[in-house]
Amino acid sequence: MKLFNDFKIKYDCSNCNISNSNFFCNLSAKALQSFKAIKITNSYPKGARLFIEGQPSEGVFMLCRGRAKLTTHSRNGKALILRVAVPGEVLGLSATVSDFVHETTAEAIEPCQVNFVGKSDFCRFLNQNADAGMNAIQQLSRQYNTAHAQIRAIGLSSCVADKLAKLLLEWSKNAISNNGSVHMKVTFSHEEIAEMIGSSRETVTRALKDFRERGLIEIRGSDLYIKDKHEFERTIGNRRGTRAAAAAAQAGPSNGFHG
Repeated sequence: MKLFNDFKIKYDCSNCNISNSNFFCNLSAKALQSFKAIKITNSYPKGARLFIEGQPSEGVFMLCRGRAKLTTHSRNGKALILRVAVPGEVLGLSATVSDFVHETTAEAIEPCQVNFVGKSDFCRFLNQNADAGMNAIQQLSRQYNTAHAQIRAIGLSSCVADKLAKLLLEWSKNAISNNGSVHMKVTFSHEEIAEMIGSSRETVTRALKDFRERGLIEIRGSDLYIKDKHEFERTIGNRRGTRAAAAAAQAGPSNGFHG
């Protein structure tokens, strides 16, 4: 069996110990057997592209292990990271079932194990398995909710500091929390974070510097600590905080993580 990073590729879904509660992992035994017959399991290195924005769909990609970023670009080349997909998600689902071109580019941000299913096989599989069809609807609904939350955060925030604070607070929901303080690993560069909130790397670096100087966060390598989550939340929309961020923008870059 092929070695893949720190684990072995799992080709048999019924014997997989890295299963996820999302999508195909929780199908009936009959549907799972049908899925096994049409999937192709591959590994992708960091930086590999699963599909590219504007190209016709050839099928769907189910993430079993690893993460991938979904990015869209403007005509002048500016990038916006719409979300980061995690294990259990199916990428290219919308383009495949609607027969549209891909609206994003999917790129592995760490080594991934992926199950690929061709377009015609996948559509036939959904028609023949009601539970798979319902899972597809739920998956699309989650993606819609994520997109809505991002549009609201970016479109209704008046400054980069607010957008960045909202992003960090969203990440904190899945982080280690203790009496209001939060500890999380940040594996993204300042450039990637900027692409998530429609800003520039320099502005993100300066906003992080401002948060640090105000005692709201602490950064040690890739570890980020929000000292008081509720106090951090109160800075959003605070004009005083906005002025402080603007002053930090004139003070030069910080030495934060992945700068």
